Amino acid sequence: MDGNNKLEKFRSFETERLLIRPTQPEDGEFIYQLLNTPKWLKNIGNRKVYSEEDGRKYVLNKMTPQLERLGFSNYTVIRKKDGVKIGTCGLYDREGLEGVDIGFAFLPEFEKKGYAFEASSCIKNAAFEEFDLSKINAITLKENLDSQKLLERLGLSFQEVITLPGESEELMLYSVSREN
Repeated sequence: MDGNNKLEKFRSFETERLLIRPTQPEDGEFIYQLLNTPKWLKNIGNRKVYSEEDGRKYVLNKMTPQLERLGFSNYTVIRKKDGVKIGTCGLYDREGLEGVDIGFAFLPEFEKKGYAFEASSCIKNAAFEEFDLSKINAITLKENLDSQKLLERLGLSFQEVITLPGESEELMLYSVSREN
């Protein structure tokens, strides 16, 4: 069974301008590009993805297991008008963080166009309506003001400064509950 058929059972989403579907091993080249952008490396960190094959393995080893376990994970965001993969958005069961974390990243040429808000709003709604989560969190670096603004626009509120186990970097924790 190839990766595409296996992932068809998982939910995809659509907005006015975007298709949002589970990230697949076939997205390896795109994942390689995204994970090596300057903003990813600065704000999220080096995931040691140095080739298309590394990107494919990253999807198989880091994203697909959570998708199969929980029914949600990382989603590739595709612009409808031309089929271009522009970013990712997802819900993550992150070690050291209680609850589910929403995250997003876009290629530089697709930032500041409303795509991150459009995709993240869709995934946030899915977290509550499709996946029946009662609360979602988000973490970001103190200096990542763009991320903080987007989280606040999505309705998440700053809670506290945290440090994940085994890490030294302080992160800002945001959250929103279903009733908000």
